[in-house]
Amino acid sequence: MSNDKIRFAIFGNEYQAKKSQAVYKIVAILQHYDSEIIMDKPFYEFVTKGQHLDITVDGVFTGDDFSADYAISMGGDGTLLETASRVGSKNIPIIGVNIGRLGFLADVNPSEIEAAVADVFAKKYRVDSHSVLQIETDNADREVSSPYALNDIAVLKRDHASMITIRASVNDEYLVTYQADGLIVTTPTGSTAYSLSNGGPIIAPATGTICLTPVAPHSLNVRPIVLPDTSVITLKVESRSHSFLAAVDGRSTSLNDGAVVKISKAPYETKIIRFCERRYFATLREKMAWGIDQR
Repeated sequence: MSNDKIRFAIFGNEYQAKKSQAVYKIVAILQHYDSEIIMDKPFYEFVTKGQHLDITVDGVFTGDDFSADYAISMGGDGTLLETASRVGSKNIPIIGVNIGRLGFLADVNPSEIEAAVADVFAKKYRVDSHSVLQIETDNADREVSSPYALNDIAVLKRDHASMITIRASVNDEYLVTYQADGLIVTTPTGSTAYSLSNGGPIIAPATGTICLTPVAPHSLNVRPIVLPDTSVITLKVESRSHSFLAAVDGRSTSLNDGAVVKISKAPYETKIIRFCERRYFATLREKMAWGIDQR
């Protein structure tokens, strides 16, 4: 950094008005600590022009053209996934402020913002490292523009298409050929997302694993499988519609029939700040409503 001030880069979802008041609050708190504040340009224009809030920051940025000591994600888990994509390999820890719904990743509530910022400046937090997946494809004329996923990478059939055929190999050893609507390759972080809704297991963080979960497989004998995250997954995909989708944390790219997709662990990890009182299993019980008698 060019000076001794701590710099915060703020990201947000510009489609929900209720986020604007929270960002007004967090900017005021950060200014109280004499921080340097930069903001993602579309989000800044949303809160200043769209919501007419009088917010002053030290700068705006677009894309991944920024540097900071901390990134702040204002939204739900989807916003945090987008923030993680933009942070990429910069090794900037992310603070997730939950103004969405479930909030497995973004777990600071708006009412906790002031205490969370105070803990950041007091260094009263831990940084959890989350593995990231990367995708490569031989589909030369259709590039996956954002190839890194904190949650999952899925190959999926197109709308109204028949099932796709996915020949899967692990470290060049043939595994199985899936006849299904798709296949999800997930990190432990993403195991409570799309994979879980398709019958995949919940995987505890830092287990060094990835999971393959089929989407609506033709055979009921085909089940999810958990593999070491050192594995390289190779998928050859065939489709009667002559194309299929590769979804990287929900960002979809259309690929041609017959394309080969290779999925492996990325060369960097995503850093997410957790405050001392937050624990994974407590969050899991809360979000999954485990042990609650709803009779």
